[in-house]
Amino acid sequence: MAKKATAQDAQVVMQLYDLRREAEMRKARHWWTAEFWPANADDFVKVANAFPGQENAWLRQVGGYWDMGASLVLHGAVNEDLFLSPGISGEMFFIFAKIYPFLKEIRQKMSNPDLFRNIEKVATGSKFARNRLERMVVTQAQRRKTMAEKKSA
Repeated sequence: MAKKATAQDAQVVMQLYDLRREAEMRKARHWWTAEFWPANADDFVKVANAFPGQENAWLRQVGGYWDMGASLVLHGAVNEDLFLSPGISGEMFFIFAKIYPFLKEIRQKMSNPDLFRNIEKVATGSKFARNRLERMVVTQAQRRKTMAEKKSA
């Protein structure tokens, strides 16, 4: 894995954390984690194409935030091991796992082969990250099933 994390890496991570606390970002993160449960690529594309709109803005804000964070890792501006700590990037894996099963189709429908590319590179770039993503995809599938069962009950 990467070199040992430095105080500068820690400072970057703390700045990323600070950005997460901004009021609108909190709303956007809540929407992504609690309310947005796309069942397929079309569910994602519907929100992505609803421009302008609040959910569209939140989709782009959180997706862009985590893509930016992943970009910092890919360009060596922040230590990968530190960034992959669950307390730092857990939310990135959580949101990415929601769309990962149909990411290829989303990219095709959006005509954007680079959509979520930086997140994908970080989330699949090491055995540790791949295992974490795989576990999260399974967890997301279980949550979708439970939510569907509650709706039909």
